[in-house]
Amino acid sequence: MEENKELNNIETTNYITLEKAQEEYDASQIQVLEGLEPVRRRPGMYIGTTGERGLHHLVYEVVDNSIDEVLAGYCDKIFIILECDGSVTVQDNGRGIPVDIHESTGKSALEVVMTVLHAGGKFGDGDVYKVSGGLHGVGVSVVNALSEWCEIEVYRNGLIYHQRYEKGIPVTEVKVIGENPDEKGTKTRFMPDMSIMEANTFNYDTLANRFRELAFLNKGVAIYFTSEYGEYRREIFHFDGGIISFVNYLNENKEPLNSEPIYIAGTKDNIIVEIAMQYNTGYTENILGFANNINTVDGGTHITAFRSTLTRVINDYARKNNLLRESEDNLVGEDVREGLTTVVSIKLHDPQFEGQTKTKLGNTEVRPVVDAILNDGLQHFLETHPQEAKIIISKSIDAYRAREAARKARELVRRKSILETTTLPGKLADCQERDPSKSEIFIVEGDSAGGSAKQGRDRAFQAILPLKGKILNIERAREDKIYGNTEIQALLVATGIALAKEKEDKPGKKEVLPPKENLLQEISQEENSPENKLQEEILQENVEPDIIENFDFSKLRYHKIILMTDADVDGSHIRTLLLTFFYRFARPSVEKGYIYIAQPPLYKLEKGKKVYYCYNDRDKDELTNKIGKDVTISRFKGLGEMMPEQLWDTTMNPNTRNLLRVVVEDAAEADRIFTILMGNKPEARREFIEKYANEVKNLDV
Repeated sequence: MEENKELNNIETTNYITLEKAQEEYDASQIQVLEGLEPVRRRPGMYIGTTGERGLHHLVYEVVDNSIDEVLAGYCDKIFIILECDGSVTVQDNGRGIPVDIHESTGKSALEVVMTVLHAGGKFGDGDVYKVSGGLHGVGVSVVNALSEWCEIEVYRNGLIYHQRYEKGIPVTEVKVIGENPDEKGTKTRFMPDMSIMEANTFNYDTLANRFRELAFLNKGVAIYFTSEYGEYRREIFHFDGGIISFVNYLNENKEPLNSEPIYIAGTKDNIIVEIAMQYNTGYTENILGFANNINTVDGGTHITAFRSTLTRVINDYARKNNLLRESEDNLVGEDVREGLTTVVSIKLHDPQFEGQTKTKLGNTEVRPVVDAILNDGLQHFLETHPQEAKIIISKSIDAYRAREAARKARELVRRKSILETTTLPGKLADCQERDPSKSEIFIVEGDSAGGSAKQGRDRAFQAILPLKGKILNIERAREDKIYGNTEIQALLVATGIALAKEKEDKPGKKEVLPPKENLLQEISQEENSPENKLQEEILQENVEPDIIENFDFSKLRYHKIILMTDADVDGSHIRTLLLTFFYRFARPSVEKGYIYIAQPPLYKLEKGKKVYYCYNDRDKDELTNKIGKDVTISRFKGLGEMMPEQLWDTTMNPNTRNLLRVVVEDAAEADRIFTILMGNKPEARREFIEKYANEVKNLDV
């Protein structure tokens, strides 16, 4: 998970009248931007942001070209170097970008690829790249446009070809600079243009996580990642097990139920499907979906098919083998996915994503293919591994019975969730505003801090909910325990999360559709055939909504849920427990960007009648040196020590505060970190602490 600064300033725009606009709008107002100039003028349209995420996106675009060569079967090594001068080098041993003359432009194909938007082999008829991860990407030409300089070397035909660009414009011709009959591939080195990019430092761990993911998803490729910028670091990502290794990595700090991940793979209609899944003793599900190596964080047709088929096959097996009592309802999706870690990776020629961010796959033809391959593969596994099958079914039945036990507790909490002030928790100091988009709630620790916050707030739009002590660690608890916890009950009711989750947990039907034997052969090649329409109807009947679609955002009472804890070890622990709660139990609220972290000051500096607040040791030391002698320094041990006016001025006032918005940058890594910090293995926490001890700031012991 990543924390982003909130933008507090409101941008004002000057408008002209409609009549004025109509008078002035003619051909002279139309501006045509040539070449890559549109990218430099509006970089956000192409890479989303010029901040750290956009800076990393430049690297990903170049690496994607190398991965396309991997997918095509021509590359098995990629070298990535963060150079000491701040530039980046990416080299592969693929075929090398063509350098011969492009017929329609009269220029070298290399120059066309580097200087023309949407130019490349992946935009052709499919013969060059049958599968491409960058099909809907912005392309290496955008990287070139946003670089101060970029140099390309192509190893092809036993020769080394070279061209240099500055701000996207070629400054040399494509020319031969040497011979090397033993090497092939492409080497790209670029220097991000810091007159455009706001961020100027690459985060090694962020990049490493993505490269590790790519190595998992593309079995056999070796990615060599080196940083010579600052502290020297080097890692090699190479996994012959592919997504099986990925699941093992995700579960390395968990206790697995089936000894090895279940691996199911197949191909139909040029759609390649790979699924690896393993149950563990925990209570949370972790399903990661990928289409052409792109992490579809919002799911899509491949994930919908996986969820529905898994539920059906487990129920079929449980009924067939008398593991479910006749009196019991079918298991529902959340029962069969409890403690399940899964990677679903598909590769297809023409992926259709919803939105430019590629977060949800929309190809309808994917659903029956995934359904059929998983149906046959999982049935085969259960029938040939009866002992492991029994363990998995028992886990799901335990989840079902725990869910039934939790129903009363849940209904009790939900009955308290009617949005009337009289039924809200007594400790909640609500705000006057009823529009959630204009309202915010501060979750604070203890009555002392709660008292200061209540006195210092703006009651028009700010609510305060003090919590007593440390809430339940839901990483180690089932839903019945969660709903039975007093502090979590208050949190669920006050925020409206209890009602927002109301769509979930609908009992399953007893009647189960028969297994789809040899379904792949049954699907007609003709899209509009009666057989295909019938198949689509069957699948639609059994579709389970994605998690985010099961969450009713209209029931949330605040669109800013702000965690405000003390700046000490206990405060950090409470904040981590709260983040665990929101990420595991109400993850859509995190994905929508509704969760924030307040930043109270650590120090108050006084010189004469002037008062200054500092948020870390570095700022405190710099300010002390700047304002000179006779400075009185006070360290706040807790929010309760601050006067209401101080708390308002430094931490709660939208015009002066510094909020961090919590976002999910890497779901796999977020899951792993929560497991390490809040799971059942203390040795994993010890290793984590030892690894990052030198990076700790503001430690209060």
